[in-house]
Amino acid sequence: MKIMKLRFLCLSLIACFAVLAFAKPSTWNVDPAHSSAGFSVRHMGISNVKGHFSKVTGTVVLDDQDITRSSVDISIDATTVDTGVSMRDGDLKGANYFDVAKYPTITFKSKGVEKNGDKLKVNGDLTLHGVTKPATLDVDGPSDAITDPRGNSHRGFSASTRLNRHDFGVDGGKMAVGEIVQIDIDVEVVMPAAKTAK
Repeated sequence: MKIMKLRFLCLSLIACFAVLAFAKPSTWNVDPAHSSAGFSVRHMGISNVKGHFSKVTGTVVLDDQDITRSSVDISIDATTVDTGVSMRDGDLKGANYFDVAKYPTITFKSKGVEKNGDKLKVNGDLTLHGVTKPATLDVDGPSDAITDPRGNSHRGFSASTRLNRHDFGVDGGKMAVGEIVQIDIDVEVVMPAAKTAK
């Protein structure tokens, strides 16, 4: 009986290792209703002006067995910029800043993921104002998966980076607006419940 139990245990362990070895990366869709990208920049060197973009879309491919093999493809709708002041928002959408008529989206496409303690560093290409430059996101996450009442799985990430806006040709307000912009992104991703065959 003990030998049978031992064999069963060994077979179970082998089966578990086999599942882990052949587990495929999973693709998650960004949930725009629960995701946003914010920014902060100094004004006149004495205060911080904050704003956000309300529409973030894209996909995240997660490899839970080797997180460094994961990837990110994010798009931010620059036309949704909102600082709480309509006149300023209009200026930001214009040619002095984002020029959304020509460049309506800001994108980030990862090229590599590195572990950094209990966080991640995601390296990739950031395209802003029609200019593409390397950028690194410092990432908290992914969170553990949560299942909603409909059976959909949800996970979350928080990411941040800093950039010099002049590197991307965003040169408006040179005397009043700081060069360095802090960017913070909160993303919720969703995997729909598996459909059962009828």
